[in-house]
Amino acid sequence: MTVRVERDGESGVAVVTLDRERRHNAIDLETAAELASVWQGLRYEDAVRAVVVTGAGRAAFCTGIDRAVEVPQPGSPYSVDDPLTEIGPKANDLWKPVIAAVNGMACGGAFYVLGEAEFLIASETAVFFDPHTTYGMVSAYEAVYMAQRMPFGEVARMSLMGTAERLSARRAHEIGLVSELTAPEELLPAALRAARTLAGFPTEAVQGTVRALWSAKRAALRQALDQAPALITLGNLAPERQAELFAGRRGAPEPRVR
Repeated sequence: MTVRVERDGESGVAVVTLDRERRHNAIDLETAAELASVWQGLRYEDAVRAVVVTGAGRAAFCTGIDRAVEVPQPGSPYSVDDPLTEIGPKANDLWKPVIAAVNGMACGGAFYVLGEAEFLIASETAVFFDPHTTYGMVSAYEAVYMAQRMPFGEVARMSLMGTAERLSARRAHEIGLVSELTAPEELLPAALRAARTLAGFPTEAVQGTVRALWSAKRAALRQALDQAPALITLGNLAPERQAELFAGRRGAPEPRVR
């Protein structure tokens, strides 16, 4: 199993951990399927009233899709198969509050999960970036999700600057992407404190409020995501060219952290 779930029956909180630390918690097809299954299963667990999602270790929350994964694509220019579109809690109809505890790197496909959490708590060592443009890929789903959470200029800069820059936890907090900063060792305790508070309130009211919050932006989000497949098909380089660019990354200068 590459997704670990720990439940505290007394507090009503479940902790969902991406457990591929040696791969910086990158998501392969197995992990994507497990995440979707976990979110779907939690809908039926009445004893779980709030959730924390995090990554194993301190180096990374999640670095998106594992580069070793091969995803066959349909020949139609109007279709894209993306295994990450179903890894978020809202994509799986889970309306219990989800708090993301972000440790280390969060980039690319991590935004599918972060984009569907209620709020983010981050370690002071966390960094956020989107590598797509560097490797000849369109940032479509990722940019759309982050545009729901960040000022336009900030998400545009992060999406366009690729691996040349990383957004620091401090800056993410300043612009409202992150709601609380902690020392690395205090990250999970802080997320659990918030989750236990939410789990202690009447769950019908909490889930109704979650649904109300999301209804405020759901229509615009859906319309924007519907454009993603065509934009990816039009703008992505051929996979072989992407692989060449990725292979040449080792000689690149260190990214600027702002």
